[in-house]
Amino acid sequence: MPEEELWSTFFNVELILSELEIDKSINDLVEIGFGYGTFTLAAAKRIKGSLYAFDIEDKMFQLLSQKLSAAQIINIIPEKRDILESSTGMEAESINYVMLFNILHHNKPYDFLNEAWRILKPKGKIGIIHWRSDIPTPRGPEVTIRPKPEEISQWIDFTKFDLHKSPFILEPYHFGVIITKK
Repeated sequence: MPEEELWSTFFNVELILSELEIDKSINDLVEIGFGYGTFTLAAAKRIKGSLYAFDIEDKMFQLLSQKLSAAQIINIIPEKRDILESSTGMEAESINYVMLFNILHHNKPYDFLNEAWRILKPKGKIGIIHWRSDIPTPRGPEVTIRPKPEEISQWIDFTKFDLHKSPFILEPYHFGVIITKK
């Protein structure tokens, strides 16, 4: 990842969170792959309850922990954890919303979606964003492994989820989609 200052210029955080319907209607939220915490801190201010933030990188965990301490934010619970190896550890059907931001280029996207489904309450939402592959972007994974909106739509098990908000552009470099657990 680039330096955090540069990284933060790639996102209109407030717009993305608004478009993905992250607001006071959400009690508890899970973020898988929080990185620098680009969305974590802002999302935590928008919800009623707790934000459970997971990342596999020790450096990112330490950085977010320092930010939380400095800002005295108490509704974010960060955890260094490989959720593909050991799940989130959250109870089944206990969460209102799961953020899968810039992570589905991993070689096991179904595993992320399945874990999100497991922990979501009925009618809970998954907000997905990813780097666009139809335009040049200053960062992001290799274009060849970036999922396209139509690929993500193919990965969704419509026996488990409904499409809440069809793929849409999030200027300047991303697209988003929202699905809801049946």
